[in-house]
Amino acid sequence: MTIAVIGSGNMGSALVKAMAAQGVDVVLGTRDAAKGEALAAELGHRVRSASPAEAVRVASVVVLALPYDAIAGTLASLGSLQGKVLVDISNPLTADFQGLQLGTTTSAAEVIQAAVPEAQVVKAFNTIFAQLLAPEARTAHTLQVFVAADDASAKAQVRALVATLGFEAVDAGALRNSRFLEPVGMMNIQFGFFLGRGPVVAPAWVQV
Repeated sequence: MTIAVIGSGNMGSALVKAMAAQGVDVVLGTRDAAKGEALAAELGHRVRSASPAEAVRVASVVVLALPYDAIAGTLASLGSLQGKVLVDISNPLTADFQGLQLGTTTSAAEVIQAAVPEAQVVKAFNTIFAQLLAPEARTAHTLQVFVAADDASAKAQVRALVATLGFEAVDAGALRNSRFLEPVGMMNIQFGFFLGRGPVVAPAWVQV
């Protein structure tokens, strides 16, 4: 299975590196061709760079590693998304990183699903900082990734990817639960950047 990662920012680049390290075939879809080709050359034959539309065309699972505000415009440029599994990792942050644009009654993931009903949207990775995607950054703990989706097959594919990357995949229920996961992601940003803990923290649900 080939995974497309759309976006070559901190999260996109870190996800591509983590996948390549675990033997996953990845296509990095980026408008910055030079950056994409340099990353592909660094990581070897498991990774190649392409335009976002070409990356989507050859992949069955597509990770939208983009800020929420960039997603709507990008979706329109990706071509057919029929039958694709779209992984939304975003948190719909306000410009000052102090709040969410959406919450309680909807979520970024639900807005994306409404925009592309022909695809299956899965929420995942929105509570994990880019700095923790590399396995060597989390050797002391197995971190949890919460996975929410309406389609069982799509959820299973993303949970398998999460496990491949060395995380515990936690079934977070239906896609509508993204409206609760995104505030958890916002709180993690508060801990990481505003309360002094740094981008090396992650939430977990602990069974007692």
